[in-house]
Amino acid sequence: MSTPPTEHDLHAYIDGHLDAPRRAEVEAWLARQPERLAEVQAWQRDAQQLRAALAGEALGSAPELDPARLRAGLGRRRLARYAMAAALLLSIGVGGIGGWQAREWARPEAPALAVAPMADAIQAHRLFAVRHDLRPDRAADLQPWLDANFREPMKLPDLSGAGFTPMGGRMLATDQGAAALVVYQDAGGNAISFYIRPPGPRRHLLPRGDRRDGDLLAQYWSRGGYNYAMVSRDDAASAAAVARALKVAI
Repeated sequence: MSTPPTEHDLHAYIDGHLDAPRRAEVEAWLARQPERLAEVQAWQRDAQQLRAALAGEALGSAPELDPARLRAGLGRRRLARYAMAAALLLSIGVGGIGGWQAREWARPEAPALAVAPMADAIQAHRLFAVRHDLRPDRAADLQPWLDANFREPMKLPDLSGAGFTPMGGRMLATDQGAAALVVYQDAGGNAISFYIRPPGPRRHLLPRGDRRDGDLLAQYWSRGGYNYAMVSRDDAASAAAVARALKVAI
């Protein structure tokens, strides 16, 4: 292969959308790149879990999801992955070409799982911001776009002081109604995302707080009947930029 595969090539490889010659080239390249191969294999496992849940397979009966075992100390990352797959599957792709959906896992007989706040915001950030795979429904005039789709949403936080500019927004969907993601980027390609969703009948409005998931930090709050989150890298500069913007906006 003359040039390394692009992110688009890798996602197409995972989804089985490459023709045989290109697939062989990508596999040969991955064989020489063990770190990227491990990353692609992790994406494949996540995709398989989502497809299994969408097909109605019994994720809820998996021993890893037994409440006693969860309380006994499953690792945070593994718990987050299975909790999101089993209890808060994000429905993605409303209005976007090639979008795919994942809906909330809520079978009446399934045991109740404690889901970390705004897990869907972190998942959306990983899918669209970290992987630079946002196919925006709107690329400009993002505040009027939010105003048209949500009842009195808060104003988009201003991150320009930290060098971040809104690049585009995408409509998402949850079982409780429409959600939206706005992605900011700086000159170095680092991303921060702004997420809005309705709390829904089984969700409560959130006190202001934050939580870490791997290398990401979600700062969340509620206002005017919606739940919000801003997700960034878990480093001092990104966290401080978000905190400063929220101090003014909230």
